[in-house]
Amino acid sequence: MFRMICTLVISLSLAIPAFTQEVTRTLDKISGHVYAYVGAKNASPSANSFGANSGVVIGEDAVMVIDTLISAKEAEKLSADIKKVTAKPVKYVVNTHSHLDHSWGNSVFVKDGAVVIGQENPANTAAKGEYALAHAGEFGLKPEDMEGTVLKFPTVMFKERLRVDLGGGVVVELAYPGPTHSPDSIMVYVTVDKVLFTGDILFTKYHPFLGDGDITNWIKVLSGLEKTTAEFIIPGHGPVSTVSDIRDMEVYLKEFEAQARELCLWKKQEDAPVLAEELINQLPNQGRTELPSIVISNLRAKYLPPATPVSGSEK
Repeated sequence: MFRMICTLVISLSLAIPAFTQEVTRTLDKISGHVYAYVGAKNASPSANSFGANSGVVIGEDAVMVIDTLISAKEAEKLSADIKKVTAKPVKYVVNTHSHLDHSWGNSVFVKDGAVVIGQENPANTAAKGEYALAHAGEFGLKPEDMEGTVLKFPTVMFKERLRVDLGGGVVVELAYPGPTHSPDSIMVYVTVDKVLFTGDILFTKYHPFLGDGDITNWIKVLSGLEKTTAEFIIPGHGPVSTVSDIRDMEVYLKEFEAQARELCLWKKQEDAPVLAEELINQLPNQGRTELPSIVISNLRAKYLPPATPVSGSEK
């Protein structure tokens, strides 16, 4: 298992360029009860958690945080911004899935008493998470970026649906549509405000990470989401979105799957950078300008055969 993890970490590290630009994010008011970090540009691992979005839902009795970003430092900034808009306690944290850019900040809210909620089929086990945290540099993260970061996993888990009442008529519905971006990716719907958080089931203006994805079911889920009555759609990465963005994502996945399989036939891991450039030029990218380098890791993780291990006699 650890060999597979190491391969993925190395693949991602080769796809991540150097980042130097600091980014200051603010909580945007989406609706009467919902705020969000949304639409980050110039995606960076440390300054904006690879551009991952985060949501805040404020009820009469409690606050829910949706995704806690990539580190304790990033989560501390989020916590400070939450306190600027409400004095109510954060009682719930929801991870739309267990990838690092959405869940590694959990501990900041757990230490203040929040309960972490997630789907019962996590993509990252404790062993995988601890291994990745120990090798955070491979994701472009420096030791100072990760200072104080301790992994905290969901203690409340559900299979298909869960309803959380924050008081004052603010009800949040969590739904698992089956494996999509990851085995545990869920959607979060704030009913009274008609705000839908899709997590990484939807990327807008970003190239998605596909390495843990079930592409076939993902496409089916996106097709169903075209019927949503949500008035505001918050993707896992990118700006506030519309049904048009859902359709674009569906087309992107279909084209990526078909073209990547054809391009990667008889190719090797070392061919990934050239293949990724060719694929990006062919895809209907719909303005996807953020994280094009992630396409390299997608090809390595999902479409190219694993590198052949070097035997002792060949070393």
